[in-house]
Amino acid sequence: MGALLGAVCGFAGSARADEDRFLDRVRRLTFEGRRAGEGYFSPDGRRLVFQSEREPGNPFFQIYVLDLDSGEVEPISTGTGKCTCAFFRKGGREILFASTHHDPQSERWQREELERRAAGAGRRYDWDYDPEMEVYLHRPGSDLVRLTRAFGYDAEASFSPDGEWIVFASNREAWTRADDPEVRAALEHDPSRYIDLYRMRTDGSDVERLTDVPGYDGGPFFMPDGEHVVWRRFDVDGVIADVWIARADGSEARRITDFGAMSWAPYPHPSGAYLFFTSNKLGFDNFELFVVDVEGRKEPVRVTHTPGFDGLPVPSPDGRTLAWTSTRGGLDNGQLFLGRWDHEAALAALGAAPEREAPAGAEP
Repeated sequence: MGALLGAVCGFAGSARADEDRFLDRVRRLTFEGRRAGEGYFSPDGRRLVFQSEREPGNPFFQIYVLDLDSGEVEPISTGTGKCTCAFFRKGGREILFASTHHDPQSERWQREELERRAAGAGRRYDWDYDPEMEVYLHRPGSDLVRLTRAFGYDAEASFSPDGEWIVFASNREAWTRADDPEVRAALEHDPSRYIDLYRMRTDGSDVERLTDVPGYDGGPFFMPDGEHVVWRRFDVDGVIADVWIARADGSEARRITDFGAMSWAPYPHPSGAYLFFTSNKLGFDNFELFVVDVEGRKEPVRVTHTPGFDGLPVPSPDGRTLAWTSTRGGLDNGQLFLGRWDHEAALAALGAAPEREAPAGAEP
């Protein structure tokens, strides 16, 4: 990692002193393509798997692996369709991600989006929860293995620490009721409202639904102990979101945040002592990084103080480096950044944070 950190161009302009409490040596990591984000470390911390819009002829995300020592980038997905949410398995050889490349209409959607952009009909970035999205496993030297086959959005998947389980988000159950006019209308208006959490074995078997609550449950990750899952839950209007934690079977769910804002993209620090997350508590378009104790007993502590979007934080396996997606420096779209993370400073700040008046709540 050191070679790349020394080679990339530093962020122009300094972050505020409050940000320097936790982060230093902040560097922009990706430069190619229209946007990039959601970087996740390999178990040895030497590679980063991420999504980026950079493939000629395809305006949608594809999946790539970046070698943090050499700077070399390797494409993992097929180059066709839409992709999202890649994650390394224990051992670092296999990579999980979601894709629509099997959809016969994929190239048509690519052409239409490129034509729209060429005509200047730009649109605010919007995820469409494509019902053709399925979870795949990449194994070096072999064909992709398709793990899900139920119609509906299956994505946002990640492995358990032991590599034996996968947790993911899906609205598959709602699509089984799509003949109901009310359900169909809701799916067409906002397919995310029916998304819940599921888990399955790493061969796609033993699928089990973990949540069944109105609103969007997504972005799940296992905690370092492998016995709990953390995720974000949106309300039925898709405006307010909070960070939740539960046992790996979905039981004993507790809300960790209550900003009354969009608090999402949680990810645990390897120590298991606290969670990173993103929130627009300070303004609708002002997303910043925060940390919060796993019990939700203390007020969250703000991490970033730089203009632009800062979100999707992911620490390295040793807990000493942080990767996140940002538009800092005046970028129009997000790119990946790296910074050296001060774990001790975070623990101290959380220890000094005031107690919450109402600690983490139970599931309704």
